Amino acid sequence: MREQFLSSSEERRRDYARQYEYLVLTVSPDDSLPDARRRLVEHSEYGKWELERSILYIGGGRRFWLRRKVLNVQRTV
Repeated sequence: MREQFLSSSEERRRDYARQYEYLVLTVSPDDSLPDARRRLVEHSEYGKWELERSILYIGGGRRFWLRRKVLNVQRTV
């Protein structure tokens, strides 16, 4: 399994007004699906990620795009 973070500077056109950061999880056909599912659940519960897109390739590989909103916190002091 491979994880790749995409920064908010690499935003997509449809998310131009909103700032998201992306995590792409790539699962090879040799990896077990329960392990990939467990990793997706951990990211969503503890990292506040949400599943945006998933693809199943012909060879059995899978790719999942997770996203979360970037919070811009401003100082009040």
